[in-house]
Amino acid sequence: MIPAPGRAPMEQAAMDRLEVNPAAGASEEAVKVFEPAPVVRGEHTEASLTRALEQQSAKIPSHWFLAASLATMAASAGFELVGKRRWSRFVGMWAPSLLVMGVYNKLVKSLGPR
Repeated sequence: MIPAPGRAPMEQAAMDRLEVNPAAGASEEAVKVFEPAPVVRGEHTEASLTRALEQQSAKIPSHWFLAASLATMAASAGFELVGKRRWSRFVGMWAPSLLVMGVYNKLVKSLGPR
């Protein structure tokens, strides 16, 4: 290996032996299973309405939210092509909300109610 300018060959040899990230092995050993924090105080618990909504929304398949958001994107593009710009913008704003609802639905199904 060509020594870096201004470094002695012994110093360069010591630098070549160093790992890029000496803690890389330690981080692999430190991976633990995630355990949620316990709910200690009363104001951190969920209301019965929230639980009821989560139970009902968990019954809806997650891919329905994706299909609905794609349909609103297509409808928005259709309105834009026809010349109805206001309707295009109005319907186009539904897609992100539907996608977020789908992510929330997936989280509720994966993690379950707390």
